[in-house]
Amino acid sequence: MTEDVVIYHNPDCGTSRNTLALIRNAGIEPHVVEYLKSPPSRAMLEQLIARAGLTARGLLREKGTPYAELGLADESLSDDALVDAMMAHPILINRPLVVTRLGVRLCRPSEVVLEILPLPQRGAFAKEDGEQVVDASGGRIG
Repeated sequence: MTEDVVIYHNPDCGTSRNTLALIRNAGIEPHVVEYLKSPPSRAMLEQLIARAGLTARGLLREKGTPYAELGLADESLSDDALVDAMMAHPILINRPLVVTRLGVRLCRPSEVVLEILPLPQRGAFAKEDGEQVVDASGGRIG
């Protein structure tokens, strides 16, 4: 059975690269969406937020973005206003978001993806920083 997995990915982000590698460690080749080049539609972004059980603010990325300049810390801003900002500046969308038949997750830290992968890990896995997150038998560490 082919598993349909989508990752909204930023190749410049270590967490995103680690998440992609964990998906591949389960023997799955996901559909990779480089969302800075091909941002999701507004409807898709709103659906992803809802399916991940987040609010728009919960998906907002602050570090390395125009968050402060745009005044997005203002708690009175509506979800619509925050989604507007993410549509205008996709860098504000936190990453990586992963979609599988088991759910949608913002995978921070990257091993959160293990909660929704439909196939087990095929062997040991260490993140780029050397942290071991999967043991040799494919079990999650920690």
